[in-house]
Amino acid sequence: MTKPDPTLLVDVVAPKVLEALKLASEALALANVRHVVVGGLAVGANGYPRATKAVDFLVGAEAFLHHANGLVTMRPEVPFQVHGVAVDLLSPEAGEYFLEATLAAPAGTMMEAAPLVYMKLKSPRRKDQVDVIEMIKGGIDTKGCRAYLAAHAPAFVAAFDECVGLAEDEQG
Repeated sequence: MTKPDPTLLVDVVAPKVLEALKLASEALALANVRHVVVGGLAVGANGYPRATKAVDFLVGAEAFLHHANGLVTMRPEVPFQVHGVAVDLLSPEAGEYFLEATLAAPAGTMMEAAPLVYMKLKSPRRKDQVDVIEMIKGGIDTKGCRAYLAAHAPAFVAAFDECVGLAEDEQG
């Protein structure tokens, strides 16, 4: 699998969540906020479709207001919920300049596997490691993911290699 396939989400993710994705993406686009889909929805489009109750986006800095006192708030037109479905926003952290290239993708597209693997591996949650293992089993380009990590986050290469090994063991 070289490109995310959003059709993999149909009949797995609740229609309410998919509708929230559509409406939230439209609102972000109208607000001129760069955004790509991450989280469980992007995992599903990258080969491991699974249920999720939230819509997660990686967004550009323009989604937020930076106040003089150091306070950061969302712009008023940026959604955080659609019909009861949470909309979670993540933004690149200091040193994650390479995620800016991901934000150059068309608004609302699913994040590709390599940066998604990075985001999952940097999380301390075991569930995110499982997502990586399942995406590997689903057929993501492991050589491309490893090269991406080697170039942008070499500290995660060993964790990725471990996930590849676990996926291979599970597939027997």
